[in-house]
Amino acid sequence: MTGLTRMLALARPRSARFVVGVLWGALATASGVGLLSLAAWLIATAATRPAVTALSVAVVLTRALGVTRGVARYLERLVTHDAALRTLADARDRVYARLAATEPIRRFRSGDLVSRLVSDTDATQDLLIRGLTPPLSALLVGGGVVALSTALLAEGGLLLLGGLLLAGLAVPLLAARAGRGPARRTATARTELATTLVDTLHGAPDLIAYGAMDRARSRVVAADEELTRVARRDAGLLGLGAGASALVAGLTLWGSLLLGVAAVADGRLAPIPLAVLVLTALAAFEIVAPLPAAAARLGAVRESGDRLSAVLDTSPATRPADPTPVPSTPADLGIRGLRAGYGETEVLHGVDLDVPAGAHVAVVGPSGAGKSTLAGVLFRFADATGRVLLGDVDLLRRSPDAVRHAVSGVPQDPHVFDSTVRENLRLAAPEATDAALRAVLERVRLDLGLDELVGTHGHRLSGGMRQRLALARALLTDPALLVLDEPTAHLDPATRDAVLDDLLSAAAGRSTLLVTHDQALLDRMDRVYEIRDGRAQRRALSRTTAGR
Repeated sequence: MTGLTRMLALARPRSARFVVGVLWGALATASGVGLLSLAAWLIATAATRPAVTALSVAVVLTRALGVTRGVARYLERLVTHDAALRTLADARDRVYARLAATEPIRRFRSGDLVSRLVSDTDATQDLLIRGLTPPLSALLVGGGVVALSTALLAEGGLLLLGGLLLAGLAVPLLAARAGRGPARRTATARTELATTLVDTLHGAPDLIAYGAMDRARSRVVAADEELTRVARRDAGLLGLGAGASALVAGLTLWGSLLLGVAAVADGRLAPIPLAVLVLTALAAFEIVAPLPAAAARLGAVRESGDRLSAVLDTSPATRPADPTPVPSTPADLGIRGLRAGYGETEVLHGVDLDVPAGAHVAVVGPSGAGKSTLAGVLFRFADATGRVLLGDVDLLRRSPDAVRHAVSGVPQDPHVFDSTVRENLRLAAPEATDAALRAVLERVRLDLGLDELVGTHGHRLSGGMRQRLALARALLTDPALLVLDEPTAHLDPATRDAVLDDLLSAAAGRSTLLVTHDQALLDRMDRVYEIRDGRAQRRALSRTTAGR
């Protein structure tokens, strides 16, 4: 399914609304053409000085057409924009639902993903309002106008038909073909600008520290200049399309005038119908005037549709099939033959390990061994093959939302939202009271007020404070399995030991899997597994309580 087809398919549930909008648009356009044709007849007839009563009906019709044109145009905009905005909301819902599977986020760069979420999704509205309604309205009204002109003068109707086909079909097709290249370049340039800008803003402290800010700023400026250059070329293309349509309209108008004058001289056409014929031809080109610009934009819309489809067609992290409820209380975790990785690189080659119910188990290994990949699979941030059994339920066959009701914890780089401490904690427990929130903050030794703002990405907090806030959020979920991916990485030794003691005390009786590189933490564990060469081996513990 192409990008354009996908966008149109999103509008299918509201096709009836768009049909009504097209009909209102056709009525508004027809009223405009009729208004000018009737005005031509009225002025030409008035020049013959008839009785005023002979013009009264035409005067009333002129007023009626003027009012109808405005009302119909308003209703057309109201109905089509309502349908388009609702379709846009559905498109956003689908994109966000697919992103909730997390895998697309790992496939696209952050700035590129922002561009797909905003500009490319908004292109759905552009297609429906500017690319769908005007052509259909032009098709309906154009046939009627050509029929009227043919009834007045056959050769005039044929000339008008040829002019409308050139201006409303040939010129837009050429504009659409010429706009394909600029559309791709515009999408690429927009993505590059968004990506470099996001990277520069997020990496500003490091760029300044290493004296690389000038180079980063130069990349942003270069990306902006490229986008401006491509946009200028796109504007030139739109201008050429409009100019070509105006040229065709002018030539057709002159042709209609010459044919009409010749017909009047031959006695085949009266002077008053000549005025109607010429001014009807002039009004007819208002029908197709928006089409070249819409066609020129079609390339950009198609490119946006393809990019949007790339997100919507991304395979979700899981393919749920097992309807068995996931355990909500501590249960044995058994991992068998687990294979997983990132991209095309497999880092886990058949991992087997066990976490008995209520046990505290650590996973260690060198950097890049796959420890965080294992945590990502348990969080359902990544897909895998093999079996991950919590009790008798295979988590790999359950939906991410179902799994996350039973498996929670702290990922390696937890996100802190730009809000208060209270709102960050209530992500995990929306109904939690302030007393419960203060209690969990005390358990992780975090001395913060609930109304304190943490700033964008938690920049008002230290690294250790952000980690402890994430720990507090995890404890509020009361999961059957608690997964901690380097939870004390940013803490000093004294605070690290205190926080881990508090955490393990709070997790007493709850299955806990600790992913860490810190060997000093292992004496608190019931079991330790080491991952090397993509496999897990259980290590012997020297303390007397080792191994449950």
